[in-house]
Amino acid sequence: MALCNNCNVPENLYYWPEKHVWARPEPDGMVTIGITDAAQHLAGNIVTATPKEAGKAIKKGKSAGTVESGKWVGPVTAPISGAIVAANAEVKAKPSILNSDPYGVGWYIKIKPDNWEADKADLVTGDAAVQKYTAFLTVQGIDCSARAGGLQPGASGQA
Repeated sequence: MALCNNCNVPENLYYWPEKHVWARPEPDGMVTIGITDAAQHLAGNIVTATPKEAGKAIKKGKSAGTVESGKWVGPVTAPISGAIVAANAEVKAKPSILNSDPYGVGWYIKIKPDNWEADKADLVTGDAAVQKYTAFLTVQGIDCSARAGGLQPGASGQA
């Protein structure tokens, strides 16, 4: 796992850095979506998570649900288009897992993509993700060294 301004960034995921979301293609063709370590850091202690329910169609760039902390309420932006096949019941019941494990048990929704090949072309992964996300975080003045309950450097964060 790489660090971008002290924020954990697993290189095996696909990112939309400007929206602080990630996507992970699964063997069954579904794509798991979640928020990044930087997103949970910026939000602070997350108190409510409301992902859209299974069966809903979602468009890339639109809200997949909301997250609320003591200092922020905002959308989780869908990095791809498709139909939601699962909403993480655990994040609804215990939203703080978005802070403690945003890349593992804190996944947000699973989508059956309309066109993964086309959508992933706009996302970054691997070394390119690390470079682009670091540049974006630097420009925005975001650094995760003052953590708000999130992953510590070196934590696995893997499901």
